This record gives sequence, C-alpha cells and structure tokens, in this order.
Amino acid sequence: MIPDISLNDGNTIPQLGYGVFQIPPEETADAVQRALAIGYRHIDTAEMYRNEAGVRDGIAASGLDRDDVFITSKLNNGYHAPDDARRAFEETLRALGTDHVDLFLIHWPLPTLYDGDYPATWKVLEAFKADGRARSIGVSNFEVDHLERLAAECDVVPAVNQIELHPYLLNDAVHSYGREHGIATEAWSPIAQGGVLGDPVITEIAEKLDRTPAQVVLRWHIERGNIVFPKSATPARMEENFALFDFELEPGDDAAIAGLDRGEDGRTGPNPGVMDYVPS
Repeated sequence: MIPDISLNDGNTIPQLGYGVFQIPPEETADAVQRALAIGYRHIDTAEMYRNEAGVRDGIAASGLDRDDVFITSKLNNGYHAPDDARRAFEETLRALGTDHVDLFLIHWPLPTLYDGDYPATWKVLEAFKADGRARSIGVSNFEVDHLERLAAECDVVPAVNQIELHPYLLNDAVHSYGREHGIATEAWSPIAQGGVLGDPVITEIAEKLDRTPAQVVLRWHIERGNIVFPKSATPARMEENFALFDFELEPGDDAAIAGLDRGEDGRTGPNPGVMDYVPS
C-alpha cells in the first residue's frame, strides 16, 4: 500500500509515483497503463514532455476512474507570461482529457527571463487553485530565495517543491526550508540518473538487505518523507521500483547514504539560478 503525504492545503498525494519524463509520446500510453496495472496511482508529466495525451490514453485504457489517479503536470517554460500561462493550462486540461489536475507546478523559476517576475506566474496558478481546476499548486526547482520571494509577494504557499535530490545532492537548504514552511519535497532524479547505483556504500547496503541498489535509494527517500517518481519503461524495473514497502533500512544506513552528499558537485541537472531553457 502506497502511503499518502498530507499537503499544506488539506489534500494528499501518493508518496510514490510514476514519472514519464523522456518517454516518447507514442510509448507513453502503454507505459502508463502498465504502471497503473502494477499499482502506481500517481502519474507525473509536464507540458514540456509533450506526452500529456499519452497519459490520458493510458489512464483511459487502464479502466480506472479519473479520480483514482493523481495527475501532476507542469507549466512550459515558454509560457510564463500570465495570458500565455492561462492558455497553456487550458491546453493541458484538454490534452489530459480532464477538467482538473491534482497538482500543477511552475516547472522552473527562470529568474533571468520574463523580467524575473515568477511571482506574476504564481498568481495565475493561485487562480487555477481558486477555481478548482488545479486541486493543489506548487513549484519545481525553486531555491530558497525564490520561495522567499513568493512568500513576500503572493498569498498561497506552494504545496510542493519538486527538486533534484539524491544521495549525491541532498539539497539541504531547500529541503529544510520546505520542511520548516510546510512545503512537501518531491525528488526528481532520485537515483542521480543511475549514478549512485554503483556506489560501494549503496551496493553494500543492498547486499545486506537482499535488495537492489535502486530499491535501497528509493527506500531511503521514502523514509526521509520525500515524494518520489522513478522513471523506467522497463516492466521488470517498474515492478522493482514499486516494491519499496515491505522492508526498511537498518540503523546507520540513512546516515551512511546521506554521507555521500557532494553538494553542488553532485548536481546532474541545471542550476535553477541560471537555468533559462525555453523550448522552440
């Protein structure tokens, strides 16, 4: 049974989800249908992934009711201007075939673009929440200074911040800020794009527990209270990533894994302070 995490707006989110980043649009429906058959009930997509329609088709093929599946999507970096954000969100609802999403995020703060006015974009998301088309709203890749600016200029505290977080990048300042202000943390790249799986600390724990290295790292996230959505279209790997709730790490394992932190040197993705990619 996948546990739920309580959000600051009274809603809940499944702690384990299935991510469709880098799954080709034409393969997404099959992957989502397979994930739902395994037992996943949280699908994480984004406008920039170009596969929201595949998520819709996969849910439809599963036979599950819409309300049985928690759907997250994210705003395209090219549509931060308020009117553009409104149109993009309407297109997300159309592509997903639903009248609401369970969680909608600003994908990146883009502080060097749009005159740095991500609070104006956030206020548009506040309206989506107010009218019920987004049950919860949040951000992705926001650093502490970005979050503090939202707190100073806006009304709604993000329910979630989705950040790069794994044993090589603990992202402690952002994670701690979220914990102190009631913002749930979602970890993208939870296994550092596979980079931590061969680490001797991880493999030793995996051998001791008779689990795979990926299961050990994902269980580490679960025990820390992070929301995770591992990405794999391989059926055996999808099932492996789902099997996290019938074992626990042993005393000392958490500290050993956390001790692998490399700070900024461990980052696998862009730095949010300078990230300025806008898809063509």
